[in-house]
Amino acid sequence: MANQSTPHFSDRRVLFFPHYRENWEKKPILIQRQNPDYYKGLFSTAEFDCILRNNDVQYGVNLDVTSYTNGKRETHNPPGRALPYTLWDFYESGCSLRMLNPQAFSSTVWQVLSILQEKFGSMAGANVYLTPARTQGFAPHYDDIEAFILQLEGKKHWRVYNPRSEDEVLPLVSSPNFSQDEIGQPIMDVVLEAGDLLYFPRGFIHQDDCLPDTHSLHLTVSSFQRNSWGDLLLKLMPAALETAMEEDVEFRKGLPLDYLQFMGVQNSEKEDPRRDKFIACVEGLMKKLVDYAPVDAAVDQKAKDFLHDCLPPVLSAEEKASSVYGAPARWGDGEALGVTVQLKGQTQIRLLGAGAARLCGDGDTVTLFYTTENSRVYHKEEPKSIEMKHIDAMEFLIHSYPKFVSVACLPCETVEAKMSLAELLFEKGLIHTAEPLTAE
Repeated sequence: MANQSTPHFSDRRVLFFPHYRENWEKKPILIQRQNPDYYKGLFSTAEFDCILRNNDVQYGVNLDVTSYTNGKRETHNPPGRALPYTLWDFYESGCSLRMLNPQAFSSTVWQVLSILQEKFGSMAGANVYLTPARTQGFAPHYDDIEAFILQLEGKKHWRVYNPRSEDEVLPLVSSPNFSQDEIGQPIMDVVLEAGDLLYFPRGFIHQDDCLPDTHSLHLTVSSFQRNSWGDLLLKLMPAALETAMEEDVEFRKGLPLDYLQFMGVQNSEKEDPRRDKFIACVEGLMKKLVDYAPVDAAVDQKAKDFLHDCLPPVLSAEEKASSVYGAPARWGDGEALGVTVQLKGQTQIRLLGAGAARLCGDGDTVTLFYTTENSRVYHKEEPKSIEMKHIDAMEFLIHSYPKFVSVACLPCETVEAKMSLAELLFEKGLIHTAEPLTAE
């Protein structure tokens, strides 16, 4: 691929995947950029060291020490905090270092993942791998995620293999470690250099090793774990069946008195017309079940899980200054100052991000779920939500993004309702104003 300019990580275009239709969930692709500075500023070994010195990085929670020698994969985690003195000794001894959640410590990685989760509509995670020259840290295996390998420093030799069978195409769980004689011949045998990107779908076996002349630092970005049609149906089918049983008498009729005599595994080889009739009845009910499927409600259930998984949005300086996080309230001269800031009817507002909030229905209740109070540590916080009364106004605000709208334009019945909704959303950090608010 032709040389490309170095991106700025505030630029959402940097994460565009140009080969989506041809490769997504289908086959690997290598993008060679011939630009070692392409990912400059994203993450580095120097930042790795700085994180160790300034943060409580725990073995097994935030970091793993691994090796793969003579076909044997080992983890060498001692208990407690990972301090530079011990960790760099592991590295010098030939061990690989895997940081499990760099987004909790690195603002740039957090920013990249927050953009990706919005684009993919699925949680985006990351690991950082630092590997010494002449070593391999992990055994051949496949994962249950779509993987993007961003080579940050040095070089690394990668081999990628087709799924071994149809049962391992787009798998639901990751594989155990494989031996070399279990995986066949690679379909891709490449060396990634700094600035390059390698993508492979879940189910593709892979292994990597470091070249003799240089270390390797790469970031693996992952997404689409348990985000399949089947996972949606796992939420949809129980709800559809519950509704069908309430509304259709056919689903409530009793089973045949003698069905245990001709159904079940012990009777599966029998030729019995009663079996044919029973199976035909089940097929008929399954076809009718579609009519009772609450698809939107099931999607909302998936959406609630997704918003809980999400990282909080990364705010620009302008967004922070014009939101509750930059409000002028402060302590000074022995008193609280700047607390008289008020929204007005002409104040222009919008959501802090397209994916920052979503309305979800559950029976007669509509709830606003949001991500702005999520933690950068996965599920450290409980799901955040507000039971919503002004549904039309909230929908209007969501669908207006990225445009600013005035508080007065919110479709609420009264001026008081408009102001109450806007003040609630501002206090929760869900909206910001076109211009920073000032104290009166």
